[in-house]
Amino acid sequence: QKEDWPMHKLECSAMCAFGQNWNPSETVRLTARILAKQKTHPERTQSEKLLGVKEFESHLDKLDNEKRELIQNDIAALHHFYSKHLEYPDNAALVVLFAQVNCNGFTIEDEELSHLGSAIFPDVALMNHSCCPNVIVTYKGTLAEVRAVKEIEPGEEVFTSYIDLLYPTEDRNDRLRDSYFFNCDCRECMTKEKDKEKLEIRKLNDPPSAETVRDMIKYARNVIEEFRRAKHYKYILCLPLTPLACELLEICELSLDKMGAVFEDSNVYMLHMMYQAMGVCLYVQDWEGALRYGQKIIRPYSKHYPSYSLNVASMWLKLGRLYMALENRTAGVKALKRAIAIMEVAHGKDHPYISEIKKELEDH
Repeated sequence: QKEDWPMHKLECSAMCAFGQNWNPSETVRLTARILAKQKTHPERTQSEKLLGVKEFESHLDKLDNEKRELIQNDIAALHHFYSKHLEYPDNAALVVLFAQVNCNGFTIEDEELSHLGSAIFPDVALMNHSCCPNVIVTYKGTLAEVRAVKEIEPGEEVFTSYIDLLYPTEDRNDRLRDSYFFNCDCRECMTKEKDKEKLEIRKLNDPPSAETVRDMIKYARNVIEEFRRAKHYKYILCLPLTPLACELLEICELSLDKMGAVFEDSNVYMLHMMYQAMGVCLYVQDWEGALRYGQKIIRPYSKHYPSYSLNVASMWLKLGRLYMALENRTAGVKALKRAIAIMEVAHGKDHPYISEIKKELEDH
């Protein structure tokens, strides 16, 4: 608390005053901290050796009305929750800062890819995106670490990935355009060589028509968006075994039944809903249900994701912990060792997460 006081004092009195009504978004909290840091450190900080926050790209000219309105809502929340200890620039400067944070922020996740928070790492933000990345960014406390996952020749550009790489080319570029305002022109996006496997159609005596497949893809995208909204607005508030958790699981199962008439289980839209169903099962502590979904997910994940993917490592880790909880030690040890093999490359052999997992193996 003492170490963080220069930052936490921004929030502490407001948290006490607002009580349960203290609810600024992560983006608002992060932006408040940036403003405070810029006030106390007018010179460049340790994390701005190559790129300063003020030099971030904002893409202000590309923001549509909806995005501009969301930024104005964030500015209103900033004024509402932080008025006592913060000095504000004018509204135009705040619009630019929020746009910069939205384009350059990092999502911090734990070893199972559960959300922990948001941050900015200016020098790390210099890296461009590729759907065939040659580095992975992981986190150790408040430090971002960048590790190569492929051989990188002198003079070759260093690429990370800004998005989840599970999805086919069109979906990935929709996401990149919406959040970062560009199309990717990496080899993967130019050749689309993985798309057919990612969108694998069930082998039937009477194959579905192209129109049926198109309609099912449209349905899959809609149900994914609907589920995302349901989780965002309600799921975080519900307790285990409430009707809402059952409702979310039912959405997953119904959509899997419907999509399964056309798609193979290895199709990425099927995998997405299985992953959501697994998450609900974990939430309500249905370990057997979670394990069943995880077992279906892991092999296609290993095929669809790049080498040393954190998504694959986290799935092996979840499976290992589930096997251990259900007293299948042999399968648990095997799965946890698979997770460690990927994480030693992505996180580095000395990362605390790896020490924790090795301790779990010893304790069992």
